[in-house]
Amino acid sequence: MVAATRQAQAAWAALPLAQRLAVLRRFRGALSKQALPLAQASATARGRSLAEVLTAEVLPLADACRFLERHATRTLRPRRLGRRGRPLWLSGVQSEIRREPLGVVLVIGPGNYPLFLPAVQCLQALAAGNAVLLKPAPTGAAAARAWIALLAEAGLPSGLCVLLEEDPRQARQAIEAGVDKVVLTGSATTGQAVLNQLAPRLTPATLELSGMDAAVICADADLKLAAGALVFGLSLNAGATCIAPRRLFVDAQVAEPFREALREAARHRPSTDAPLKSPRELVDALTTELARTPPWIGTGNVGGLRTPLICEVPGDSPLWQQEWFAGIALVARVRDEAEAVQRAQASPYALGASVFSRDTAAARRLAAQLPAGVVTINDLIVPTADPRLPFGGRGRSGFGVTRGLEGLVEMTVPKVVSLRRGRWRPHYEPETAGAAELFASYLRLAHGRGIRERWRAGCDLVRRAWQAARAAGKSSARPPDGEPGNSTGGVRPPRTP
Repeated sequence: MVAATRQAQAAWAALPLAQRLAVLRRFRGALSKQALPLAQASATARGRSLAEVLTAEVLPLADACRFLERHATRTLRPRRLGRRGRPLWLSGVQSEIRREPLGVVLVIGPGNYPLFLPAVQCLQALAAGNAVLLKPAPTGAAAARAWIALLAEAGLPSGLCVLLEEDPRQARQAIEAGVDKVVLTGSATTGQAVLNQLAPRLTPATLELSGMDAAVICADADLKLAAGALVFGLSLNAGATCIAPRRLFVDAQVAEPFREALREAARHRPSTDAPLKSPRELVDALTTELARTPPWIGTGNVGGLRTPLICEVPGDSPLWQQEWFAGIALVARVRDEAEAVQRAQASPYALGASVFSRDTAAARRLAAQLPAGVVTINDLIVPTADPRLPFGGRGRSGFGVTRGLEGLVEMTVPKVVSLRRGRWRPHYEPETAGAAELFASYLRLAHGRGIRERWRAGCDLVRRAWQAARAAGKSSARPPDGEPGNSTGGVRPPRTP
């Protein structure tokens, strides 16, 4: 299958970019007509509402597609470098940087957003000239099958976007067969397993992994706004959103009124059973904490958990270093923003973060200190769906980015082509006496600090160049072979550098 896909990719990459983007444009048109059936394919498998899937998956997918149509040409076209900034010693050299497709890209999709996330990654790979193997998550095949069918109707040649089975062994077999890159959206544990398989083959990867996002509620925050945002973030997609807020750092001055604001916001959101995909010991630890301190919102006990659930736990609790995938968040009261940053930096996960404050300038300064790939101010999750923005994390939240122009570039490899005109090739000549001093003078002239230092270096460079030229002239005046004074049988005169 990989070999057949690679053969199809070679023909696809040879097409002009405009023809590849025309397929995406027709796909977007078909997507708009088939939005409801497409949303149904994703909603049915996960028990979500059509409205939620349309707004959270179908709409941002269409916008991401249009973004590629408008900007891929400028991003992927060869970039020629002119004279500006070119070192003097490279005079006559013309260079350009090209972006070329990787080949065959394996996309391992997630189960929480089985339509939007893998589809954008696949479309970026295809726009860049790659072929794609898509391994959907369990229950994700129906949505993948639906949008891949629309691609075929839009004119995508067969064999370029191949849907694998949901079985994880399919991804492992594809890696063993020799794909050129892997794009994974999943947990940190899954990321480690995939990297272990990729390492012997030196196969590159982009990993979007677990998020245990921090949210900082400052003393001057709009508490009603912040509470509504956090309850929304923990309820969206039944809490199964990678950048949902799961670690809340609340200024102690507003902790109690913020608790009341959360309770009021939670009244307008129905609770659900927590799909807590975590070890049993984590569930036990959570329920133990709930037994000690009643949660701010939500309910929980050993028999089960209901989300959204927000509970206050001690700062030394091991729960702060754990990972889960449900609408459950921990709360800590902090003295000030500095402590909030310190607590946020203590986590190994750094996918997203959020700040709630009325002082936007202070919020921006705080955002700059938070370890995360994306930080939202006075909002959650939704701004990250902007098709212009890259998305990715750090630490145990992965590396590399998807989406945006940066995500498109990650589906390519750079190639540099340099052309030298004329016949001047001083580097071909043998080294001459005084060459080191001459080059040292040039370095001081080109990179020295201050006009006086560079002036002296320039004078020294002219003097040494004149001496080298004079020495070369004297050497060329030596008698020819066989005449008196040339007992060496003719020595090649030194050349100036």
